[in-house]
Order: sequence, then C-alpha cells, then structure tokens
Amino acid sequence: MTIRVLIADDQQLVRTGFQMILDAQPDMEVVAAVADGAEAVAEARRLRPDVCLLDIRMPKLDGLEVTRALAGPGVENPLRVVIVTTFDLDEYVYGALRSGATGFLLKDSGPTLLIEAVRAAAAGDALVSPSVTVRLLQHVAQPRRAPAPVNDPLTERELDVVRLIARGRTNQEVAAELFVSLSTVKTHLGSIFAKLGVRNRVEIAAWAWESGVVS
Repeated sequence: MTIRVLIADDQQLVRTGFQMILDAQPDMEVVAAVADGAEAVAEARRLRPDVCLLDIRMPKLDGLEVTRALAGPGVENPLRVVIVTTFDLDEYVYGALRSGATGFLLKDSGPTLLIEAVRAAAAGDALVSPSVTVRLLQHVAQPRRAPAPVNDPLTERELDVVRLIARGRTNQEVAAELFVSLSTVKTHLGSIFAKLGVRNRVEIAAWAWESGVVS
C-alpha cells in the first residue's frame, strides 16, 4: 500500500528536498507540495492524504491553524499531521501538539528520520524518540498546573507506561523495561487512551510532561 503525503512549507528548497526523498521510497507518493497554510487545508481536504507534513511558519495560515483545521478536536475523520519545526518555536510546537499533531520532525533531522516519521504517522502511531519529540516536550510542556483531573485514575502500572512513553520508549522497549509482554503493553495503552481521552502517544507524552507525571 502506498502512503500518500502532502507537504506544506513556504521554502521551495525544503519542499523539493522532502519530495525527492519521499518519492524515492517504494511505498510513498507525494500527492501535493504547497507553499502556504490555506492551500494546505484546501488540498488536504480535497486529496485526503495519509500524512500531512506541515511547517510551522507559513503564509495565510500557520502550521498551528492548519493542524487544528485538519486534526483538531471535533474534526470529523481527522488527518494525520506531522509538524516540521525548528527547536526554538516552543509555543507553536506546544499548540500544535494540543491541536492534534501526531509527530514532530526537526528540519535538520535527515532523510531517515523524515521517512520514519511519515511511516509512523501512516500507521497511526507517532514518532516519539528521545532525540526529537521528548526534547521538544521537555522544552515546551514544563509543568503548568497540578496533574490534570482524570475521571478514572490511572493505575500505578499505567503510570509506569505513561512515564516511559513520555521519555520516548517504543512499545517493545516499554515491555522490556517493565518485564511484561508486548500485548500487555498494548492493553495498558488502550486503557490509557480511554482514561485520558487522547488519540495518540504524543498526546500521552504531552499530558505526562504538562501534568508533572514526569519531569
């Protein structure tokens, strides 16, 4: 199955470079490469790509507004959005995270991470790695209040899973560190999603950093 990707970035060099990298993959196809946020929303709604790769700073609509329009709370059939950012755009990144973004990519991360981020998003997962997402989350989601209220509190084991997810561990790494099976980790994740009312691993990590579960 081919992963259909939309790229939105106001720098032509970035768009061209990303498109060359992704189109060279046997399982990927760039279906649109646009230069502003308004066009990104229009083309994404028209083409329904599997993954939208969005810059933060764009003309007309920025990446935060585009993310909210395509993947935000209340959006029917939300699209999968990966944010492309530079590390200093802290409040933009935090806002995009809370608006439904499923992953982050630094512009200088290189082709391998770009490909991994797109594949992860297409699979319904998020690229959560210590070198990228966790650094961003630590930078942008310093504890701002007491732990967010949860109607059905997490168990101690679920909190263990949350802490590891927030530090960038994969399911396999969580299973190894907690000495449980992969299926057990997936069961815990399903319960965590339901209790926190989140849709992906990045939102779990954001909740953990924001609420002070990890520091």
